[in-house]
Amino acid sequence: MRDLSLHILDLAENSVRARASLVRIGVSVDESKLIALTIADDGCGMDAELLARVMSPFGTTRTTRKVGMGIPLMAQNARLTGGDIAIESQVGTGTTFTATLHADSIDCLPLGDLAGTVVSLVTANPEGPDFLLQCSSPKGEMTFDTREVRQALGGVSLNEPEVAAWMLEAIREELEPIFGGVIL
Repeated sequence: MRDLSLHILDLAENSVRARASLVRIGVSVDESKLIALTIADDGCGMDAELLARVMSPFGTTRTTRKVGMGIPLMAQNARLTGGDIAIESQVGTGTTFTATLHADSIDCLPLGDLAGTVVSLVTANPEGPDFLLQCSSPKGEMTFDTREVRQALGGVSLNEPEVAAWMLEAIREELEPIFGGVIL
C-alpha cells in the first residue's frame, strides 16, 4: 500500500464487515514523531483462533478470496519504521487494532488522503456504521463524528454529493493545521 490512509481504509472495512455500529479511527503524532494509528470497533470480534491467524496472509474470513494481506502488510510497514502493531479482540465486544510507526524513519509511509479515506468509508456506508475520526499532534487536535453530522442533517443521506463534498472539505480544513509539515 502506498500510504497509511489506505491501510486505515482496509482496516476500517474489516470493522464494517464485522457489523460494527461505531468505528473509531485515531491518528496521533507525539513530540518525538511517533505515530499511533488506532481502529477500534464494536463489531462481532474475533475468537482466539482467528486472532492468532490474522497475522498470516492466509488467515482471512472473506469468502471471495483465500488470502488477507491487510494486517500483515501493516505490520511489516510499522516494523520497518521501528514500530509494531497490537490487536485486541473479544467475541461479541469488538476489536481494537493499534499500529505505531516512527514518522522520522525513511521507511515511514506518508499519511495520504485521510480525509478522502474517511469520506469514502462514510459514503460507501451511508446507513452505518458511524465513524468517529480523532486526530492529534503537538499542533492541535480535531474530531469528526458522523453521529453529529446525521443529527445536523436530519434525514439527508450522507452519500449525497453535496454532503460528501462538505465532509471532505471540513475534514481537510481541520487536518492541515494538525498534521501539515509533520506527516502530510
